[in-house]
Amino acid sequence: MKYILMHRELSVAVLYINDVSGTVYRVEDVIHPEHLPVGLNAASFKDLAKNHLLVDEETAPIVRQIFRWALEGHGPNFIRRRLEEQKVPCPTWWNRERGFRNVRTKWEKKDPVNGRYMWDFSVIKDILMNPVYTGAIASQKKDYRFKIGTIGEKKPQDWIVVEERHEPIVDRKSFDIVQDKLKSRQRSRQTGEISLFAGLLKCGECGKSLTIRYTNDKHPKQIYSCKTYNAYGKQHCTQHRVEYETLYRLVLNKIRECAKAALMDGEAVAGRLTNTCEAEQKGQREALERSLTKHEERIEVLEKMVLRLYEDMVAGRISEANFNLMLDKTQKEQAELKERVEQGRRKLADEIRLAVDAKQWVDAIQEYADITELDAATLNRLIKEIVVHEHIDSDKTRHISIEIHFNLKPIPEVEQVTA
Repeated sequence: MKYILMHRELSVAVLYINDVSGTVYRVEDVIHPEHLPVGLNAASFKDLAKNHLLVDEETAPIVRQIFRWALEGHGPNFIRRRLEEQKVPCPTWWNRERGFRNVRTKWEKKDPVNGRYMWDFSVIKDILMNPVYTGAIASQKKDYRFKIGTIGEKKPQDWIVVEERHEPIVDRKSFDIVQDKLKSRQRSRQTGEISLFAGLLKCGECGKSLTIRYTNDKHPKQIYSCKTYNAYGKQHCTQHRVEYETLYRLVLNKIRECAKAALMDGEAVAGRLTNTCEAEQKGQREALERSLTKHEERIEVLEKMVLRLYEDMVAGRISEANFNLMLDKTQKEQAELKERVEQGRRKLADEIRLAVDAKQWVDAIQEYADITELDAATLNRLIKEIVVHEHIDSDKTRHISIEIHFNLKPIPEVEQVTA
């Protein structure tokens, strides 16, 4: 029996086995013991090889705290500093203590006593982006070429993700919110101050962020305006100007308004949200299900093609160069289709969770009925994004509308602002 390593990564390996009959079998992706994610453990190496992971009650709280900070809008550097201040050992130390690896970080080599408490920025980011904490297993994170090896990193949307493989540490909704926040992270202003709405404001026309600045008036005001407009002018996008004080007051009032409505009759509010979404999404769901069936059938065809290609190369019917060329093309299409299928499955699951999400949103918003001021933690906990639209009439009158997209709430709140 021949073992041919088709993909090998730091964290996963995929094997194709060719037995004496010439049949090729695929062995499931496995997590390498040296790279067991912090927060998870396995009862034995045999269980680890089968991807039977267990929540490690000693280190899982670390992961949950990392995600809580991220949900509040904090980035990897902030989280790294907090972990180091609290003297939390890094993942390498935990895996070494459990006998899964016998290496030390550069910090541990420099300082054997305190080096264990030094966290790397990239480690925090990898934790926040790893779907393993939602109960999934992700594979094919690196771009691999047969007999060449790894030639680069793949984007997360190109990974192969298998859901519901073990107990989650973080729920899928929170994980998705963190991914959006990582993509929209903004730098601090020149003064070093972080804008209260940083990472939340988006232009409804070009999709870019809205940035804050002071006007040149006698009494300067803080305003937000479209990043594209600021960089390239009105030929590319309009200003989408919103004063900070106006936005602050509008968001604060909307949070209080939603909270008071939820307190008065939470079940009715949740029911209206669910019914409205189900009516709007019925046709979309049916089309999505048809598309998923088509994509899954094509994936099955491609998997059979890969096996035939390999057999043809072993038998000498095609050259290794042609095999690599066709394999690369086939795998690229496979990855794209699997990502579409995964996104489709998530959309369907989201629709199934509508009633649950609506109830969770009602429960979460109720405690803010008497809120008197906003802070970044509250905004990032409650709000996914704020989209600003602008329409200019023929007489150059500007009309601004603001969509507030709450986390867990499927329908945005829309407010009109006098320009």
